[in-house]
Amino acid sequence: MDDSVFLRLYEDYNRDVFNFLIYLTRNRDIAEDLMHEVYIRVLKSYGNFEGKSSEKTWLFAIAKNVSIDYFRKQATIKKHTNLHFDWETTELVAVDRLPEQLIELDDEKKVVLEALHSCTGDQKMVILLRFFQDLTIAETADALEWTESKVKTTQHRAIKALQEKVREEDRA
Repeated sequence: MDDSVFLRLYEDYNRDVFNFLIYLTRNRDIAEDLMHEVYIRVLKSYGNFEGKSSEKTWLFAIAKNVSIDYFRKQATIKKHTNLHFDWETTELVAVDRLPEQLIELDDEKKVVLEALHSCTGDQKMVILLRFFQDLTIAETADALEWTESKVKTTQHRAIKALQEKVREEDRA
């Protein structure tokens, strides 16, 4: 991989990828570590990039896989067993509070981020990519390596779950 290509990829997308990781993990240090791993994988696999999707969606696919690996590892460490980690149905529990830079988000996004904490991994990924990273349904499907219909269905269920969670919090 040419250094200029790597630098361009980093300069063009590092902020988006980092924000995606920090929204998922809710921890700046962990997000930085995962970001490092994302770009190591970019270096190792750019030669295999076929251009079937945009570089941005390819990077988000790598970030998704790095995140899944991280959460699986954390689940295994916590349980000290090799129980199966079901990414599609398991809540991604990041115990930290929202990092300082997320405090600057508007109130609506803050409420959604807090409610996202109780969504499944699939739902969280779709909401972050669609509404925080502004990817289209097609781009989200490419990044997650899903069909567009799965993205739409997951998005619908996630929005429904988020609405319920927000209503619960309003009543509390």
